[in-house]
Amino acid sequence: MLSSMAGPDFPRAFDVHVEWGLDVLDLKDGLFGKLVERLTDAEAGQVADAARARGLPIYTMSTCIFADDIEMGEGELRARHCGTVERAAAIARILQPRQVRLIIATSARRAEFTNCADYLASRHPWVIATYAEAVDRLHEAGFHVTLESEPGNSLFARPQEIIDFFAALNRPGRASFTWDIQNLWETGTFPTLDVYRQLKPVIGMLHVKGGRAERQGGPMKWASSLEDASWPVAAIIQAAVRDARSPVICLNPSHGERPPDGYAWTADDFRRDIEFLKKIQQG
Repeated sequence: MLSSMAGPDFPRAFDVHVEWGLDVLDLKDGLFGKLVERLTDAEAGQVADAARARGLPIYTMSTCIFADDIEMGEGELRARHCGTVERAAAIARILQPRQVRLIIATSARRAEFTNCADYLASRHPWVIATYAEAVDRLHEAGFHVTLESEPGNSLFARPQEIIDFFAALNRPGRASFTWDIQNLWETGTFPTLDVYRQLKPVIGMLHVKGGRAERQGGPMKWASSLEDASWPVAAIIQAAVRDARSPVICLNPSHGERPPDGYAWTADDFRRDIEFLKKIQQG
């Protein structure tokens, strides 16, 4: 799970991982009050030492690089983020994660196109080139790259455009897709086994969280546990594990409105989700 879900004090949060039977870390925030890509070398060293002391390898260094709107233009977006790629590579050398996450950018014009790969090719060809440069730089530093979409105006909303984006990126073996199942649902694609099969060629990891709809196949509305989610949690996770598409499953806190039944994003809720995931993997 995201390490900050276990608490704001990272040494204690790492202890909670051990107590809950988790054996890898996903680092995003909650580290000296900073995002992971903002750590100093000395701070990154302390985080690495704390993880090592508890026998917890770092699986993902979850940066927020490229979480911005492409409509600001190439110069501004590159000025904001490309230097951070270089800094992330330096921090990754200290933390030694299995992979480094980059965020798929957004577009204020998202409602005007149905396939981001086509839109980028015609209006913003520099976007794919910018991601390719970042992937190559992190690969040269020794790290796999995973690309993840967020809710809102993300360039990723539909399976086919994700497949087309990766084809245009053309970095097989260097970059893969973290399918955050709820995030893609929030941008318009309800999670099904068919969606998994479409995305399977590019998936390298699953991010899971609950979520409930008011009608079957409808938009996500309520936060929920995994066990109470409206999407086929067990079927999708078991397929990804069987197909070796996600070496680890990362738990994230559910988005959505607080439901009447009292789901409240507490440690108890997260622990129940972990136990539910263990049951799925066992059977």
